[in-house]
Amino acid sequence: MTLRMQEPDDEPVVPAVTVEALQRALAGEHAALWAYSLALAFVPVEWARQARQDVEAHTTLRGQIAQTLTEVGQRPVSAQPAYQAPQPVVDAVSAGALLVSAETDTIAAWRSVLERSSQAPLREAGLRAMTEATGRLAYWRTVTERSPIVPVFPGRD
Repeated sequence: MTLRMQEPDDEPVVPAVTVEALQRALAGEHAALWAYSLALAFVPVEWARQARQDVEAHTTLRGQIAQTLTEVGQRPVSAQPAYQAPQPVVDAVSAGALLVSAETDTIAAWRSVLERSSQAPLREAGLRAMTEATGRLAYWRTVTERSPIVPVFPGRD
């Protein structure tokens, strides 16, 4: 997602509303990584492989967003020291539910980037991130036996 959003010696051309959406997407990636670190302590071995792949994906996205924000002269938001899980995580199912929530939140944040950006490279990156997160969401909804597997409007529920 590293984008050339400005010309040499020019001011950044990214509107403030787009920067705010990117900051929210970065905050969502931070929160998702925290959720995965907690969930990994509870998920069974057969789910852990997917969880580790998801961690890699979120880590990559986090780095790309931070780099993009830095390139346009913005300081990327930092991760919080901890986050509040929507419900206690005490077993595999509740850990999976936490990951459903984390992926839903990241999809919503990426949707916000799409809605608040006019730059084609950023919109393409946002759509790709949203699509990949929907795939991760479908996996976690499947293993936690939630229906539908893919919500009608991912990121809205």
